[in-house]
Amino acid sequence: MSFELIKRLSEAFGPPGYEVEVRKLMREELEKYGDIEQDRLGSIIAKLKGSSGPKVMLAAHMDEVGFMVKLIDKNGFIKFSPLGGWFDQVLLGQKVRIRTKKGDIIGVIGSKPPHILEPKEAEKVVKKKEMFIDIGASSKEEAEKMGVRPGDPIVPETTTERMANPNLIMGKAFDDRIGCAAVIEIMRTLSKESLDVSVYGVGTTQEEVGLRGAQTSGWVVSPDLCFVLEVGIAGDVPGVKPEEAQEKVGKGPAILLRDATLIPNIKLRDFIIDLAEDLKIPYQVDVMERGGTDAGRIHMIKHGVPSIVIGVPTRYIHSHVGVLSLEDFQNAVKLVSEAIKRLNEKRIKSFTE
Repeated sequence: MSFELIKRLSEAFGPPGYEVEVRKLMREELEKYGDIEQDRLGSIIAKLKGSSGPKVMLAAHMDEVGFMVKLIDKNGFIKFSPLGGWFDQVLLGQKVRIRTKKGDIIGVIGSKPPHILEPKEAEKVVKKKEMFIDIGASSKEEAEKMGVRPGDPIVPETTTERMANPNLIMGKAFDDRIGCAAVIEIMRTLSKESLDVSVYGVGTTQEEVGLRGAQTSGWVVSPDLCFVLEVGIAGDVPGVKPEEAQEKVGKGPAILLRDATLIPNIKLRDFIIDLAEDLKIPYQVDVMERGGTDAGRIHMIKHGVPSIVIGVPTRYIHSHVGVLSLEDFQNAVKLVSEAIKRLNEKRIKSFTE
């Protein structure tokens, strides 16, 4: 169940502002367990059927890092504008999918061939502004006849697959479709429970360009407590020092101690850590000094919302292919589900007393 759900979400098309396909998938799943509404930016909100009491928000963003067609040059090559943060070195030679008014078109990201560069020039990283997308058009007019026009969205063209180690999977958009899958699985798990809180599963929009859907959906829900389900930065690859990224794939979900936009509620953080230890759920802790998540907006809604980020350690985020562990994903679902089962009005109030 988990792999198939993650695969469907991962392979869906949805850069910031163009999350329609992902939202449709989330609606299909969440309406099994909750009553659906939508904010005006397109975030989807599902209130768990039969739940009542203080509001607990589960948030994950639907958008992935992508691009937008900026212009088509006279020879039919496409210049693009990034939607979200991209590391220039991961782009060249990669396939992309452009969604046009006439359907999807596959292209490849190219640049001036290295064989004809001066040696010093060849040693430099090629910048995005020097790259282009080749869709096989020979002129601007031909590209336009194919349906391409400025403003068309673009995403990596990648399939989601199991690796030789079947517990590890690789694919695009794990940031943050893995969080979307976790929200769905937690809602499914809790639909079978008698709870003392209301649970809201939320897929937010436009996180990668400024946490925008988190702000609007947070105001709609007005939660008393929030869990943000995310990826974590796996540091278990050559060249990464422990002080740069502590997480390891396969060693459990990560509890974020801070990022650039959030210091989690300390009592809530300790409650989650103690619970993981009591239930013998493997976990890790990490610090991310740059970047942030939807919790950065949600924790400042109205009077303030006790919030925490639970991440699935992932290698190579913001690239065409990430790598993560299904077991880490399942343990993240278990940890948050077990925490919510133990929440009530008194305990939630205790976090801010």
